[in-house]
Amino acid sequence: MDRCPNGSGSTPVPAIPRVRLGAVEIMAISESEVADHVSEAWKRNSGGSILTANVDIVRAATRDPDLAALVADADLVVADGMPVVWAARLAGRPVRGRVTGASLVFTLSERAARDGRSIFLLGGDPGVPETAGRMLAERYPSLRVAGAHAPPYGFDTTTEGMREAVDRVAAAAPDLVFVGLGFPKQERAIAELRSRLPRAWHLGCGAGIPMAAQQFHRAPEWVQRIGGEWLYRLWLEPRRLAGRYLRRDLPFAIKLLSGAAWRRLPLSRHL
Repeated sequence: MDRCPNGSGSTPVPAIPRVRLGAVEIMAISESEVADHVSEAWKRNSGGSILTANVDIVRAATRDPDLAALVADADLVVADGMPVVWAARLAGRPVRGRVTGASLVFTLSERAARDGRSIFLLGGDPGVPETAGRMLAERYPSLRVAGAHAPPYGFDTTTEGMREAVDRVAAAAPDLVFVGLGFPKQERAIAELRSRLPRAWHLGCGAGIPMAAQQFHRAPEWVQRIGGEWLYRLWLEPRRLAGRYLRRDLPFAIKLLSGAAWRRLPLSRHL
């Protein structure tokens, strides 16, 4: 059974199939099913968090037990990144496709608008979360934007800085918080927020906020389908992403895929 936290403890819900990749358990749940899960939880006054696991997150969690524990604390862990989807398929436990933080920002905003719920956007450059909130409200006219905040660089390095950001979100009392600070900063912020907003849902959405603000755009759909969005992001931000993508994530992705394929071979079970 999976847990679904609320103000008075955990409520059991039907188990979601999952596959273990490295130190991370990826859940076989589609994007629309994530929205359904959140919507049903709202009806029960139950909150939770969603983590979109890409190769970088799986790599970091596999190498650091503290980060693995942070990932395991999320209520929903979905496959963000085609290498994660491919590894699950090679392992014989296919997930239901890629579910990205950038896409969930729109899907969950649409569901929040339909359900009469409010959102808060935390993260991005100054002015960006406000722009994203305004554009989401224009796209979904019944959506309530409770607030937006771009915390200063390094805010999370001090107790006071983190408290100020969390206090600002908590004061707005949103039903859904988009936290776009990058892993693991956003998950650490979510851990703080959940204690203050136990009935809200929290999504670690990475670059989802600037994408919603059209600060930059996602790769064309055909590039996403073939698993090439990382190359598109690398082309857009080579200085920031080259070390992460090429030196760290690519070798780990190859190891992850080959390991998943090897474990599925009948011979490997007897070695």
